[in-house]
Amino acid sequence: MKGVIIILAAYFLYYCKGATVTFNVKSNVLNDRPIIGVLSQEQSFYLHSKYPDENYTSYIASSYVKDIESAGARVVPILIGKDRGYYEELMKKINGVFLPGGATFFNQSNGFADAGQHIYEIAKKLNDNGDYFPIFGTCLGFELLIIIASGRGEIENRIRCYSHSNLPLNFTQDYRSSKMFKETPLDIINILKTKDVTVNAHQFCIVDENLKSHNLTNDWRVTAHSNDDYNVEFIASVEHRRYPFYGVQFHPEKSAFEWKLSKKYPHSYEAVKANRYFMDFFVQECRKSQHSFASAAEENRYLIYNYEPRFTGDLGSAYHQCYFFEPKGTVSYKN
Repeated sequence: MKGVIIILAAYFLYYCKGATVTFNVKSNVLNDRPIIGVLSQEQSFYLHSKYPDENYTSYIASSYVKDIESAGARVVPILIGKDRGYYEELMKKINGVFLPGGATFFNQSNGFADAGQHIYEIAKKLNDNGDYFPIFGTCLGFELLIIIASGRGEIENRIRCYSHSNLPLNFTQDYRSSKMFKETPLDIINILKTKDVTVNAHQFCIVDENLKSHNLTNDWRVTAHSNDDYNVEFIASVEHRRYPFYGVQFHPEKSAFEWKLSKKYPHSYEAVKANRYFMDFFVQECRKSQHSFASAAEENRYLIYNYEPRFTGDLGSAYHQCYFFEPKGTVSYKN
């Protein structure tokens, strides 16, 4: 009888809806050559005005690439406007996806949001099959994760808020039991708690009510909040309870890699050190994925090293450098 009970319990845990996924991850077998896909997004109006002849389709700010590389991974750009098969094939080869911040809209066809939805759904399927595949979203990328999880209705599940400040994190009471923060060194926690080191640059945000109104609290766990310029409390960090999906509303990459004076980003040793933690954490998550390219030659064809970053800081952009993709016009390498 005892054996029957054990078998039934195992059956329930594996097949019951909402059960924890059992991932095929061996703690002592990590991938020391992780490659992370970074999703591009529609060319901004401002940058398009600086490169009108090239008429690029999409771009990635170089600071995201540098942040990932500094954590010990390499980057493959993920292009927008492709069919689902493109994303499925690419995600078999890479070890995780990073969804960057930016200023694009979610209602544009074949853009950032549509690509993000393909990626989100494919990643869920991979994880459901025991194939560990992490996603990390920053700012707009974090908002996209929650909006996709909400069902991408005509009314977007986020609110207007205005935060263009450097802020501390207000951790939840149980944040130390979360995946993201359970092993964070105490000195990093103290900096994040007490110093204005998280860079915020957003006019939308996700609040607790957004999770409650769309029944997301059983799936998503809030680990920290911050307050915007009008004292609206918004979600600053979040993670999925079941999948290795993570999001932060702030910009960890800017302290070390963006330098526009008017933005007043924090560049102190403490700010750089504390923000470094987030990409170190994500890359370590990606090391749990054993995906790989078929050969070094195939790997090389996909890497972002095939593209030349442009110095956009001297053109007035908030981004110091950018990569541009799929020009529809004539390409020139003179700024």
